Amino acid sequence: MSKLDAPRWVVMGVAGCGKSSVGTALAEQLGVRFVEGDRYHSPENVAKMSAGVPLTDGDRLHWLASLQGEIRDSVQRGEGIVVACSALKRRYRDLLREGAPGLRFAHLDGTRELIAARMDARVGHYMPLSLLDSQFAALEALQPDEPGIVLDIGEEVPQLVGRIAPPA
Repeated sequence: MSKLDAPRWVVMGVAGCGKSSVGTALAEQLGVRFVEGDRYHSPENVAKMSAGVPLTDGDRLHWLASLQGEIRDSVQRGEGIVVACSALKRRYRDLLREGAPGLRFAHLDGTRELIAARMDARVGHYMPLSLLDSQFAALEALQPDEPGIVLDIGEEVPQLVGRIAPPA
């Protein structure tokens, strides 16, 4: 496998869709590093979201650039990577792809009701349920020219991971 062929995925979707769970399991199956995108938000961004204020494109720019850097570094090291990142808009995904042109996206898709129930059940996360509607409003579906897959989060994590990267 060449440096460019190493598996590189972004697990994307709105808050509460399971990006961290699926991303962690996918990285483990692929034997690559997992990057939790939430950890790259600035304290100012976390404070805004905690207060129920949606982030602007400008707020997200440094965050996305940091994640792009992690992706680019994986290419330079010839290693695979899985990143959990909402990547809600096409322009965000385009920016991430600049770090690795072959980057693929796994969009975890589900109903607002299911995702709201999951957000209600999680403990200790800064993203309040009140921001879910703004996440859905900002979401731009993967386009046919974007390498990736759209998955129904009604399935269990092992099934989702198997659809992204079937076992050899």
